[in-house]
Amino acid sequence: MLDPNKIKKQFPIFKREINNHSLVYLDSASTSQKPQAVINSLVNYYKNTNANIHRSIYKLSEEATSAYENVRSQTAKFINAKSSREIIFTRNATESINMVAQTWGKLNIKPNDEIIVSILEHHSNLVPWQQLCKEKNAKLKIIPLTKNYSIDLKNYKKLLSKKTKLVAITGESNVLGTRPPLKEIIKLAHGKNAITIVDGAQMVAHSHVDVQDLDCDFFAFSSHKMLGPTGVGILYGKENLFKKMPPFLFGGDMIKTVSKYDAQWNDIPWKFEAGTPNIADVIAFGEALNFLTRTGLKNINEHNKKLLKYAIEEFSKYKEVKLFYAKDSAQSSTSILSFSIKNIHPHDIAQIFDTEGVEIRSGHHCCEPLMDYLKVPALARISFYLYNTFEDIDLAEKALKKTLKIFK
Repeated sequence: MLDPNKIKKQFPIFKREINNHSLVYLDSASTSQKPQAVINSLVNYYKNTNANIHRSIYKLSEEATSAYENVRSQTAKFINAKSSREIIFTRNATESINMVAQTWGKLNIKPNDEIIVSILEHHSNLVPWQQLCKEKNAKLKIIPLTKNYSIDLKNYKKLLSKKTKLVAITGESNVLGTRPPLKEIIKLAHGKNAITIVDGAQMVAHSHVDVQDLDCDFFAFSSHKMLGPTGVGILYGKENLFKKMPPFLFGGDMIKTVSKYDAQWNDIPWKFEAGTPNIADVIAFGEALNFLTRTGLKNINEHNKKLLKYAIEEFSKYKEVKLFYAKDSAQSSTSILSFSIKNIHPHDIAQIFDTEGVEIRSGHHCCEPLMDYLKVPALARISFYLYNTFEDIDLAEKALKKTLKIFK
């Protein structure tokens, strides 16, 4: 059983006040707050272990290298990858997806090939494939939604063909919270010999991910949405695919040998990690994984479900408010609730919420095609995590009442 009040005490930011109110943070889908253990890890690295990795044999470097590579192994275990060689560190999930597009994609996508995405996709899992299709004269196909904001599987099956080479799908929508049936989507794609990539940035922070069970070919996510620092992305990929892919960037550490006119690449995963990496933040990400493992993703998921149910009940009381969330229980969210208020722009909603110390997101959420699909210019969004309480929802409802009163 998760106790959010005890957990909140481990996050120093919640000692802050916003506009003379206690901080109510309801934007974890954008980025999560950081526990003291993660902050301590960052400080400890720079105070006690600061050195470059992989390149020196002195004590500090060996300690830093060991700590960095231990987190690679820890990450592999967290998502049940077969090997730590299947884990590559990048700057963020966006870079992870772009790496696949610029390496595997450029090598394998040919004219008239087809790539399938869904209308749910964040720009990070849409624009790279748009641009690749333009460059390669390939075709982009988009899976629509059902009336309950779930992935339309019947339509997806129709879109699949012998020309399908890649299916790129979110693990959880950052707007509607929709959780597509990944195993079925991936199995159907493999039936057409297509490769799959999952944008797991929202998913992996809230529910257990087993990449071997999913059988996805690539899986991208970010540290900062799961209690870790910014500047750390993770790309999981099947080892046989990584071996065939060319490097993404060129320079130091990604090479074995260099002559005047040629170079030989390093083994995976280091072949894809050119230059000095984000050492301190990767090491601190290990502390975030420890925190999530101790707390239990199942407990976090169940806690979020209760918060979401309560938020839906409370916000549904107001006829001016329209809620946007996946209503199909098989694909429903546990942590995201988007909404609009008649005749009030989402930016105005967010500003008024902020006067009450309630921090929410507003805008198109890097999902402009989805906004067009939903026929809205933008949405307000509240999103929960392990440190949120029912009182946070009550305070959000109080801010909602204030918003309605001001615009009455």
